[in-house]
Amino acid sequence: MAAAQQKEEYLKQEPFRKNAFLIINKIVKLNSEHANTPLVDEILHSIFFLGKLNKPPFSPEDILSDDEDLLKDLKDHYPQPFELYSSQLPRRSPFSCVLDMIVYLTNQTHQGERQEQEIENKIIEKLRQLISELELGKNEPLVSSTICVSHSTETPNADRYYGVSMSTSGRNPGKILIAASCFSSWDSYVAGAVMTYYPNKVKREYFDGTIILPEQHVRCQAFNLFKEGDKPPCRSCGNLFGLTTNEKKEWPYGNCAEAESVSNLLANVVEIKDQARPKAKTCTEENRKRAEENVRKELEGFVRTERFKWKGQFYTPQGT
Repeated sequence: MAAAQQKEEYLKQEPFRKNAFLIINKIVKLNSEHANTPLVDEILHSIFFLGKLNKPPFSPEDILSDDEDLLKDLKDHYPQPFELYSSQLPRRSPFSCVLDMIVYLTNQTHQGERQEQEIENKIIEKLRQLISELELGKNEPLVSSTICVSHSTETPNADRYYGVSMSTSGRNPGKILIAASCFSSWDSYVAGAVMTYYPNKVKREYFDGTIILPEQHVRCQAFNLFKEGDKPPCRSCGNLFGLTTNEKKEWPYGNCAEAESVSNLLANVVEIKDQARPKAKTCTEENRKRAEENVRKELEGFVRTERFKWKGQFYTPQGT
């Protein structure tokens, strides 16, 4: 009884540490029971990196100190995240790895005759169940509040492509992972659109990489993960991807679930990517390189502010 009370008190001490432990524990169990993917390796590195940036900071040992057996097992099986979380940047936020695990497991159970709408519903429901089961609260660290689904509406039962909003807390961690995603994870068109406004929601005068999704051929729909219902695109997503919206709210560009979802769509559906290519006169190779250089300088500045020693490397999970 005393041990159970001690564990409960430990998990209440700090939302970041609590959520980090619960998410890691859950993903490890899902991976061992149903899958064999690089996602555990990747999520460990991403969480450990954000733990180092958290205020107060938490080392991997701090996060996993409630379960010494789990800590030892993870160090044995996934040594890289423990070695590189303080020198390499993640390619994306942790909840994107959670999403990938849920998508993978759901697809595995629907092999053969696939009904994409049914799979979509199950993926959204499973994410909501996981958030509820782990008692991850809205606006808490490491938890995405939104999922987005994108697909072609011209192809019957077309594959769906998913994304979640950035699961970061604080100003700099979000800006760091958005820039990291531009350089190492997102499709080039999505990265170009985001870099047009990064980091201060002000459009660059010399470069416009924004795109217009052909909405007559594409569905791009976001949903709230904490309650039933969809979410209209914010003004930022309207500016980035030409999505129709009446919303005035501008979130940080690249923060929303639409960025990851649209990126996955364009990376997999060539016809839609061709239709969505940026058309602004300032979207030249030379201007894009200039924008990339400025974004990298901004990224390096945010990293230095966090006293993080970075030599320009982005983390590659074992097994990829």
